[in-house]
This record gives sequence, C-alpha cells and structure tokens, in this order.
Amino acid sequence: MNTRKGLITSLAILLALVLAAAVSWPLVDALRAPAAADKDISYSELRRRVDDGSVRRLTLYSGNDGAAQDAGGSLYHTLLPDAVGADLAREASARGVEVVFAPEEILPRRSSLPFTVALAAIGNIVVFSGLGVVLYRFAGVGAGSLSGLRKSTPGTAVSFAEVAGCEAEKAELMEIVDFLKDPERYTRLGGRVPSGVLLSGPPGTGKTLLARAVAGEAGVPFFHMAGSDFVEMFVGVGAARVRGAFAKARKKAPCILFIDEIDALGRARSSGGPGGHEERDQTLNQLLVEMDGFKPNGGVIVIAATNRPDILDKALTRPGRFSRHVVLPPPDLSGRRRILEVHGGRLRLDPDVDLTVLARGTPGFTGAELANLANEAAIIAARLRRPAVTMSDFDAARDRLLLGNERPALAMTEEDRRHTAIHEAGHAVVALHCPASDPIHKATILPRGHALGMVVRLPERDQPSLRRSRLEADLAVAMGGRAAELLVFGPAEVSTGASGDLRMANDLARRMVTEWGMGADSGLLWHGGAEQGASWSEATSRLLDREIQTLLDAGMNRACAILAEHRRQLEAVAAGLLENEVLSGTEIAKIASEAV
Repeated sequence: MNTRKGLITSLAILLALVLAAAVSWPLVDALRAPAAADKDISYSELRRRVDDGSVRRLTLYSGNDGAAQDAGGSLYHTLLPDAVGADLAREASARGVEVVFAPEEILPRRSSLPFTVALAAIGNIVVFSGLGVVLYRFAGVGAGSLSGLRKSTPGTAVSFAEVAGCEAEKAELMEIVDFLKDPERYTRLGGRVPSGVLLSGPPGTGKTLLARAVAGEAGVPFFHMAGSDFVEMFVGVGAARVRGAFAKARKKAPCILFIDEIDALGRARSSGGPGGHEERDQTLNQLLVEMDGFKPNGGVIVIAATNRPDILDKALTRPGRFSRHVVLPPPDLSGRRRILEVHGGRLRLDPDVDLTVLARGTPGFTGAELANLANEAAIIAARLRRPAVTMSDFDAARDRLLLGNERPALAMTEEDRRHTAIHEAGHAVVALHCPASDPIHKATILPRGHALGMVVRLPERDQPSLRRSRLEADLAVAMGGRAAELLVFGPAEVSTGASGDLRMANDLARRMVTEWGMGADSGLLWHGGAEQGASWSEATSRLLDREIQTLLDAGMNRACAILAEHRRQLEAVAAGLLENEVLSGTEIAKIASEAV
C-alpha cells in the first residue's frame, strides 16, 4: 500500500473510531456510575429501618437525596425533608450505622440491565467502524471495483460493417485490429503498435461506435469509462482510479480501454501553485505515467474521444501516449448514403424511397443525425398507419429536424400572416437572384419551433470550403426579410421576425473579419476569433466593428436593390405563400418567372 492510500485509510478508520467513541461514551459512563437504586422508599420507611437496625450504610448527598444499604446489599433511595440530614446522621451513627457524606448527585434509576447498555455501546462501535470502511471504499481508494471502469457485456460487440461513412478512418484503425489479432507480425520486426489513439470530431460522428468496432473486430474485451469518472473532490481519488482502471485492464490484456470525453480529464494543466485544478492535474499526471511511464502497457490500447482536441494537454497528445490522431468529420455524400443504408436496412422501406436523394438533401448531417432521421421517419409512418416507410415520411422527418415541430394551434391574424409571407418571400426572392446562393428547398409560413415562417436552402453538393461570393450571398439573403418589410410596410411597421436573421448575419460577418481575413482595412491579420475579443485593444475593436458593420450594410443594400427591382416577384411569392402556406423551391421559381 502506498503512502497516500495508507494515509487515507488511517484517516477513515480514525474518523469512525472518534464517532463511535463520541456516541458510546455516555453509555460506557453509565456502566461506571454508582449502582442504581433497587427501590424508592419514603423518609418514614427509612427512619423505621434505621431504628430497627436493618440499615448497614447510609449515604447523605449535599442535596435532598439519601441512600440506604441494608445487610443484604440492597440499595434504597429516598428524598429527605429540608434540615433533617444532620439529625438523621447522629441517630444512625448512634445505632452503629456507617454514615457517608457525598457531593450532590441524583442516583440513577434502574431502567435496563447493564448487559443491554454494554451491547448498545459495542453495537455503536461496530456500526461506525463499518461506516468508516464504506467511506474508505466509496472514496475510491483501492479503486479496482469503484474506478468507474465498465466492461461491455457479451452480445454487444460491433463490427466495422456497422460503422459506415468513415472508410478512411476504419482503414487507419485496422492496424490496431491486426496487432491485437497477430502481435508477432509487428514485434518480430521491432515495431510497436501505437499505445494510444485519439479520436476527435464533432458530436455524433461515430467516435464511440468506431472504438467499439475496433474491439469487436479484434475480438478482445472492451472497457469503457468517461473522463469525468476520474474527476473527484477528494484528494488523490482521481489518481487512484486511474491506477485501478489500468490495473484491471492489464489483467484482461490484450484489450481496449476507451475513455470518452477525455477533455474532462486531459485539459491543459494549470501553471502551478495551489488552486481548484490541483486535484485534476494530479489525476492527469497519473494518466500520463500509466500511458507511457515505467510500466509497460502489456497489450492495453487506449482509445480516447473528444470534441475539443485543442484544449488537451500537449504532454498527453505527444507521440508515445496518443501516437495517432484520427479526425472524424461529418460524412460526405457517399458516406451519408452508406449510413442511410445501414439504418434504412432496419426499416421496412417503400420502393419509392431513394437513399441517394436523401443523402443529397442532408448535407452536414452526422451519423447520429441520420440515424435520428431514419427513426423519425419510421415513427411518422407508424403514426399514419402506413405499411412501410415512404419518401414523404423521410421528407417530413427532415423538415421536423431542420425546421422544428409544427405549431398549428398558434392563432395568427390575417395581418400577421401577410407580414410573415412578405418576410419569407423577401428571403426567397433575394436567394433566387444571388447566383452563389444555395437553391431553395422549401418556404413556409406555418409556425415551426420558434419561427413563424422559414425559407430552407440546401446545397447541391458538399462544400469543404466557402468562398467570399457565397458568404456575401448569405448575408444578402439573411437581410432579405427585413428589406422586404421595409419596402412593403415602411420603417414604422418592421417586425421582430428578423431577430434570428440578424444574429446569423452578425456572426457570419464577424467570422469573415476576425477569422477569414475578409475585411477591407483589417487585412489578412487573424484576430483569434470572436472568443478572443477580450484581448483586443480598443482601437482594434473599433476597426473590427466598423468592418463588420460595412459587410452587414452591403448585404442590406444588396437585398433592398434586388427587391426594389423585382417587386412584382416579391408580391407574387407572398401571395402564393398566403394561399398554400408551403411552397417548394420549384414552385417558388415558377411563380417568380411568371411574375416578370
């Protein structure tokens, strides 16, 4: 047992004994008290017994209490009248009775046997000692069973066939599988397999599923826990849990030890000195030693997942610990097609379902979001009592995920409906006349989620990078709703419906200036992003705010010019929305072309 473990053990046991002594002391003290009286007698009865010589010993207390003991050893208690103690003492002494004076004390009454009192005292010691052991175990010392480490149960293994949309990443991890299956293939050449693999990417891209698939393909045990399982308020507990987790994994080697959300544990350490992060730093230090210290891993391969690799400690991500860094981005078109095949294979699909069209209409969706899309489509089909899931069910599920739930019960006056229709028609018409804009998928004035209406645009292909023309088109489209309200209703009648548009436009313009070097005067300087605003000088802040305002004004002016030129199209699309409430992109383009 190391020094820290022994110290915590000693403190836990000492605490239990102190509590036991504090509770049991009054009981033990009762055993040490004078013998309890067998019977209460009156003063007259005491005088009679003194007179007939049956009292052998008389004890008079400084108060009004007295005790008499007869020849048989029985003890009797009485209350004495005021100022009779001296006379009683003289009379008793004259008859040969031993008289004893004692300080004031109330004799205990015999209410239970001494054996019961002793048993209660022993019981308290046992209970509180057991409590000390429980506290010791619960604190995580000797953390083999309380380390938070969990082993996947048989029958839950996952194979690479069930992980779609990340073929390059699976190929990179196949070396880990080969090593676990045939380690001699690498060791006989002097090579060493990476002891740690760091998986990073946005939420829902399949990091946990891929780690489970490595263990499933290799046929080795899969131990998993979260980074937060190591973090505790007790000093030394986190480090003990790290040791316990690795000790348990080494007993089952070769195996996979998976740490999810490792940024809760592996965040960059503080600069030193006392503080709230000291315990976490000690826990991280123990993890660093276990992964690449004096102890060999012995076939334990650590796979960790995080959404924020930029905040991890550099000592943790260096070669020798996490030697391999695998990035899982959102899947591309072909990846989404394969993911939909995996999840769609569990459903009863109608022949009209085209997974390629679905994949093309879900750019930016992660694997988790595509799984949710398939599940929502199945729920909608079941609600409508269809025999199979149709393409319309997938469309309805996608609209629910993108736009939110419909709110048909929301009462809107005709004036509100027209205001909303003009606003959404403004977005749509500006998008039609911005060549770099994504095509319109759908426009609606039915309330969904927090919005009274919405225009949804979907890209025709994946876009790994964004060009300035596309960003400026997005700014103009975002301003189209407010510009339409100004054109049709005037400045006094603009509504709050543009709040989401303004928030999106301001965020986009700020990133264009601070991160992408698209400001006219700020040039190519990278200003660390919006989160670094506190470190900017006052002059820099004024410059950046002016650049952002310039981009927003340009977008607004462009939207106003387009709508002023195509006023008839704006009114026609708004009328179509009022009549049908929902228009597809094709229907909007047809209405606009007819209104020229």
